[in-house]
Amino acid sequence: MSLVNRLALAFLASCFSLHLISVPSLAYSDEFHQCLTEMIPSELVYGQSSTNFTDVLVSSIKNPKFFTNTTVRPVCIVTPTNSWHVQAAVFCGRWHGVRLRVRSGGHDYEGLSYRSCQPEMFGVVDLTNLRSISVNQGESTAWVDSGATIGELYYHIAKNNSQVAFPAGECPSIGVGGHFSGGGIGMLMRKYGLSVDRIVDAKVVTANGELLDRAGMGEDLFWAIRGGGGGNFGIVLSWKIQLVRVPPQVAVFSIPKTLEEGAIELLTKWQYIGPSLPNDLTIRAKVQGQQAVFLAVYLGTCSSLVPMMDRLFPELNMTSADCRSMTWLESVALSYGSLAKTGTLEEVLLARGSSLSYYTKIKSDYVQRPIASCSWKNIFAWFKKDGAGYIMLEPHGGFMRTVSAVATPYPHRKGVLYVIQYITFWQGDGGKAPTSWLASFYDFMGNYVSQNPRQAYVNFRDLDIGQNTVGSENDVSSFQSGQVWGERYFMGNYRRLAAVKAAVDPNDYFRNEQSIPPLRQQLE
Repeated sequence: MSLVNRLALAFLASCFSLHLISVPSLAYSDEFHQCLTEMIPSELVYGQSSTNFTDVLVSSIKNPKFFTNTTVRPVCIVTPTNSWHVQAAVFCGRWHGVRLRVRSGGHDYEGLSYRSCQPEMFGVVDLTNLRSISVNQGESTAWVDSGATIGELYYHIAKNNSQVAFPAGECPSIGVGGHFSGGGIGMLMRKYGLSVDRIVDAKVVTANGELLDRAGMGEDLFWAIRGGGGGNFGIVLSWKIQLVRVPPQVAVFSIPKTLEEGAIELLTKWQYIGPSLPNDLTIRAKVQGQQAVFLAVYLGTCSSLVPMMDRLFPELNMTSADCRSMTWLESVALSYGSLAKTGTLEEVLLARGSSLSYYTKIKSDYVQRPIASCSWKNIFAWFKKDGAGYIMLEPHGGFMRTVSAVATPYPHRKGVLYVIQYITFWQGDGGKAPTSWLASFYDFMGNYVSQNPRQAYVNFRDLDIGQNTVGSENDVSSFQSGQVWGERYFMGNYRRLAAVKAAVDPNDYFRNEQSIPPLRQQLE
């Protein structure tokens, strides 16, 4: 950092305690951009008039629904290559009244990391260039930057050691920053828990522009960033994770069953078996059309899995012909919905880029009581309807039931059988039938899922369940409006998250339509 930048940092930091963010104007936007280019190399700052602005904006967008002529876009995008650049972006944003949103991988289901639902002036800090991964084999730990994808993380920790792994999600293109910030469910969670259960340190830039590690931020903020949702408390630049051990070979299978082959009876039984299986075995279920597909990863060999399945789930009729043996790294490169091989490890795990072919809409639920067989018959009827998508059922239990609901912001632990992800997709202008199907099916499923509140997973972001309102007098998101959606994601942890927000960002600088509001009563 140059002397000029250090002096600017000290000056701006000293003013922050007195400077409240104000309503920005176009002049503020120009001054904000000028401030950025004076403190950050200009080639890392893209204003709306920049030749490459649109290319950078779209570079990791996964849903064309949020890239239209009416989308509220950022006034500029900053693509930092070090922590000082991020601090400088915060300083300039605070000084010139421009809020920042943060993007890592772009899977963000509602696009809140790079667009706004209401007209406002904001900038984006795109962490794509911050993607370093450093493995300490002796400690069995790694530092991973938020701009890396989980595919890149998997590849770098396991390419030279097939017995090292990390519990995280099933889609390689997910950004580490957003995934970790929301908890991080995946195929290893029954054995080792969520991603956040294995995070031991982090580096975050706060709303005051300070760069803090765990010791500097304190345990309350460290608790909040591990599952309290992205874009709330600051900009997390990197995470120190505890790696886990897996055997040299794992076993996988994908077994489809139609209604005629007993899909309903198998799903009914799976609800009891899936969450109570040995922790080394995870079986997901996908329901699409008139069939269910059972997708499994076992931390062991086919020779031990086949007799285990014959003993614990004989109704599935799994045989050695269904089983494939491979390394854990090879297993995470298989397709999410079918466990099929779609390319080399490098092609699958290291791929980046946007995907504007399909529009999508996602919802989620948690199931605490098994759904009866007769009800599954009614559920399958929905998959005959026009616009039908599919659902993915991911079992909890195992390690998950041993962790307290307040240990991290992710509260869906003991008592949860599985989480449902509802997925619908379409192309072009054909979204009416899929979105109508999803809304109606979601309402119907309310009879069978958790209630009071009806729980949801923050990483399956869904604006339909509520959005913040901002006070006209104090320009701060309302705690009460946040309760509507916040208690569904975080249950009793919502209040603690809001108290942490009040302590570290009382003026609500980092905010979006579903960001944690500050519990200002704690300050007054």
